[in-house]
Amino acid sequence: MKRAKPIFVELQMQTELETLWERTQTPALHEQWDLRFSSITYLPQEKGKPQQFRYTTHIGFGMAVEGTGETRARKDLRSGERLSTLVFASDQPISLIREGRGYWKYEPNGDGVLFTTRYDYETRFGLAGRLLDRWLFRPLFGYATAWSFDLLRIWLEKSIAPAVTIERALLHYVSVAVLAILWGYEGLVPKLLFPESGELELLERTGWAAGGGHSLLMALGIVEIAAAVAVIKFHRHKWLYRGQQLALILLAGIAIGAQPGLLAAPFNPLTLTIPMLAAAFVAERTMTDLPQANRCRRAAPISGVERGVGV
Repeated sequence: MKRAKPIFVELQMQTELETLWERTQTPALHEQWDLRFSSITYLPQEKGKPQQFRYTTHIGFGMAVEGTGETRARKDLRSGERLSTLVFASDQPISLIREGRGYWKYEPNGDGVLFTTRYDYETRFGLAGRLLDRWLFRPLFGYATAWSFDLLRIWLEKSIAPAVTIERALLHYVSVAVLAILWGYEGLVPKLLFPESGELELLERTGWAAGGGHSLLMALGIVEIAAAVAVIKFHRHKWLYRGQQLALILLAGIAIGAQPGLLAAPFNPLTLTIPMLAAAFVAERTMTDLPQANRCRRAAPISGVERGVGV
């Protein structure tokens, strides 16, 4: 099997070199923004030796992967650049990563710093491990690295603590998921799959069907499924939530106007519309200053500079 490409992430950050260096080289600060590590602990350093460290990554279900590593820092590169190299390994049988190595490069660029990482690793479990890494773990690990870089950028440029940004992102994406699921369910199940469950009768009571109730209901179901897709694709746009809030109010008003008795039912237009309006409100309020992995450059340039970095 062809060897997988190393993970490469690069992002321009509008900050001072010393500030970026501190946020990435101080364990208590580093672990705040890097999703790959839950905790990082530096061990006592011997003079002239690399800095050794221990790391822990919680992987869910009460389990954690632990490992060790060592890092070296160079501040004497040309043009004020700095370089931090590291090697890392884990002896735990549950760790897919057996050992790896990589670097961070800090390059002053205009009024900011171009921050770059490149790393690679060896896996366990033979062919199965390599396949799992190529098709699942490595893409997720690369995405987590890029997302973490943008999380760090927000901290540096906007002074928003990583914990606050992570909480905001969690609220946003949960709200987006709720909206998408409810729109998709309402479009697919009661309108396309089971129109006789009550949706068709409700539509006919509005007087808009004019003998074409099934076709109109199917069209409405398709529109609602499209709304679910739009939530996922355009979740960072304010107009999406304003439009959906208006649509939700109109749909609820039409349903209640056609059959006021629905309000006495345990599950009625209000019990669905109000949670969806709340989800749209939360998603809109939390959509700014969210990390985006696609802000980062993910393909390494073919250059002597990159090939010449030994790690």
